Amino acid sequence: MLIAIGILSGCQSPKVMSPREAGAMQSTRNNGYSLLHQLLAQQKNVSLLRFIKNERPEVEALVKKIAVTSGTGAVLLEKFAKDDPSISLEDLRLPPAEVATRTAIAATKEKELLGQTGDTFELTLLLTQTEALSYGWHLAEVASANEPQPERARALVGIGEDMKKLYLEVFRLLLAGNERGNLH
Repeated sequence: MLIAIGILSGCQSPKVMSPREAGAMQSTRNNGYSLLHQLLAQQKNVSLLRFIKNERPEVEALVKKIAVTSGTGAVLLEKFAKDDPSISLEDLRLPPAEVATRTAIAATKEKELLGQTGDTFELTLLLTQTEALSYGWHLAEVASANEPQPERARALVGIGEDMKKLYLEVFRLLLAGNERGNLH
């Protein structure tokens, strides 16, 4: 009898959510999708810097890899939204101070990147990439945790894993540059 109870208790039905909980989950999901899509859409253009700046071949290759991976992720999220009208990629819902802060940071980074050359440019570029990739990695995890469709949740986990791997590659490149004395 105890064995039967143990087996049955391990096979519980999924928790039924109230309409309020389901609405909050969908809201968080859409906000996560929107923020992640915005980030990926921006990151897919990062390799365009190579047309106006020169970096070492290993930095250029990694930046291209980030751009391609981000572009692929953005297209996948667009496909999800096209296939499922309940997914919104326009649900950014950020407080005004957050929007203003992000705008100020983006303007500062753009000015820094365009005004720098050589090792300083590479260091700034790689540091911006660690920030963006870490954010994308964690944002994909949050979006996947709020995605009820298992296939899409796995795809979001995959995007997060890709962002994490790229983050670690950038970090290794930063460490290697520091050990050579190129990045200061």
